[in-house]
Amino acid sequence: MFILANFLDALAQVLYYLLEFYMWIVIARAVISWVNPDPYNPIVRFLYAATEPVLYRLRRAFPLYGGGIDFSPILVFVAIIFLQRFLVQSLYDLARSLRFMG
Repeated sequence: MFILANFLDALAQVLYYLLEFYMWIVIARAVISWVNPDPYNPIVRFLYAATEPVLYRLRRAFPLYGGGIDFSPILVFVAIIFLQRFLVQSLYDLARSLRFMG
């Protein structure tokens, strides 16, 4: 059982860092949208390519514009925090319970 517990622990840790990294990408995208970025810059293109699929789906599902401000990144932050607190923590707790069982 300790192998499964270690696997779940490692999976939770990787998932946590991936979510954290994606949150920073969304933050960079939001900050870059305040200026007039060069659309041919590779960094700008990466930020748009990494975030636009998620943000576009949220914008289609929920019209989150108000006063010229796009609130869809805030909804992404809430979803990431939820996943970090619920899913990642549940994986940690499951791994801990498997360690104590065996």
